[in-house]
Amino acid sequence: MARILHCTIVVCVVLLGMSSCNLFQREIKEGAVAQVGNNYLYQSDIDAVTQNAATPEDSAHYAEQFILRWATDILQYQEGKDHSSPEIEALVEDYRRSLYVAEYERYVVDRRMPKAVSEAEADTFYVHHQERFVLQENILRGALLVIPKDAPSLPELQKRLTDLTDEENLEYIEKYAYQYASGYELFTDEWRTGNQIQLRMPTNKWQKSLAAGKQFAEPDSTSLYLLQVSDCRLAGETMPLDYAREAIDKMVLSERRVTFLQEQRQKLFEDAVRFGKVKIER
Repeated sequence: MARILHCTIVVCVVLLGMSSCNLFQREIKEGAVAQVGNNYLYQSDIDAVTQNAATPEDSAHYAEQFILRWATDILQYQEGKDHSSPEIEALVEDYRRSLYVAEYERYVVDRRMPKAVSEAEADTFYVHHQERFVLQENILRGALLVIPKDAPSLPELQKRLTDLTDEENLEYIEKYAYQYASGYELFTDEWRTGNQIQLRMPTNKWQKSLAAGKQFAEPDSTSLYLLQVSDCRLAGETMPLDYAREAIDKMVLSERRVTFLQEQRQKLFEDAVRFGKVKIER
């Protein structure tokens, strides 16, 4: 309570310039600890900035500084508004309108514009805009195992890795990885970038001869890194559709938003004319 009273006195005497703090306390809105004009500050606002204070003295200091900043910001705003020029008021009004327009557009897009992008729509967009979907780095699918250099049955494992569509092979590889591998990742259904795989490999030599169906075996001081490539696309090539799909959806929705808002503006205008909100002299 003493902290609140001290902060109130600071705002009362230093910022508000009232002759009597008792008068301020009588006029202040119930529950508020500070007031500037029609603006009120509450204890909950102050608690948010004092909750981590180490001592009661720190808490009181934080509260006092917060109230001073809060009140000064309001007073500066009021002074600036009182001395504003017509040009500034015009800019403020333009900004206010732009905020309202942006909020209206967000509202109609969120509630009225369809968000789903069908496969047919994505396919058509992809076919007609392939120049937008050029890979900046290699991507691949496959499997990666990190095993000890002396791991057993290496030829059999390497043979099994060459066909990652065979269920028996996959079962063998997973059991082998569980028993011997210090790292294992099967990504036959997901694309990985070359850089993502590079984080797991000891060198980048494999990227220089990357091709579908190739197997790379790269050692370091203790381990052997086996990378089987089941599919790949190289930097400069067109992205596969499934890899580009997320970007396609964003582009389709962006273009749809532009068209949708144009239609909404036209409809808004036509409805306003029909109901007499807009009158045009012919």
